[in-house]
Amino acid sequence: MIRKAKISDARSIHVLVTHFADQGLLLPRSLSEIYDHLRDYTVMEASDNNIVGCVALNICWEDLAEVKSLAVREDYQEQGIGRRLVEHCLSEAIALGVYRVFTLTYQPKFFEKLGFILVDKSLLPHKIWADCIRCPKFPDCDEIALLVEL
Repeated sequence: MIRKAKISDARSIHVLVTHFADQGLLLPRSLSEIYDHLRDYTVMEASDNNIVGCVALNICWEDLAEVKSLAVREDYQEQGIGRRLVEHCLSEAIALGVYRVFTLTYQPKFFEKLGFILVDKSLLPHKIWADCIRCPKFPDCDEIALLVEL
């Protein structure tokens, strides 16, 4: 079941994001930051009530949002969960009146299947780089920027 995150999900989200951040696949998020931005998160809950996937939609500006912290437990991958989580974010963006959504990723083919196109990072507003200061790869970002216009 896909649903908006609740306070009781914060620690599970943190564990999931940290697992992939430790592999260098995601930007790390502190538990405090997850609590601060909990309203941005959507989760996939399995039938046993465990969180098996998460994603955040962050509003950057009046016409731009970011899909970030997309993570699906390895034992639940290849089941369409990531796709459903991103599609939920895109629906949420439309409902909010935001029609341009970007992501920074190491999995561009996944996002291209959802209609995202490669863009030069320099086309994105400077405001989006605030998270990057905490990245161990800063300032040599090797993530790929993609954008979808809804």
